[in-house]
Amino acid sequence: MSAKTKPSTVSRARMYEVIRAPLITEKTTNGSEHNQVTFRVASDATKPEIKQAVEGLFKVKVKAVNTVTVKGKAKVFKGRPGLRSDWKKAVVSLVEGHKIDVTTGL
Repeated sequence: MSAKTKPSTVSRARMYEVIRAPLITEKTTNGSEHNQVTFRVASDATKPEIKQAVEGLFKVKVKAVNTVTVKGKAKVFKGRPGLRSDWKKAVVSLVEGHKIDVTTGL
């Protein structure tokens, strides 16, 4: 069996589960100048799933997907120590000429 196997197609419902929300910060806005869009994604999402979801939902061509698991911060809630949940973000690089307007939504 070869190391690269053909990824299975992702259902439309799974696409909406994988892509949670766009991240709009100063840093991600700077990335949009380089054809990059940043999304909050499901923690169990894989790079091929994220690629298929973005291509299927936004009708664009994806060049690369980079993911980061953001660790939750230790915070104090009403005097008690607590921990925010970990979450995953994906920086999606688009092929030249393609673009996603995150302000309009789906």
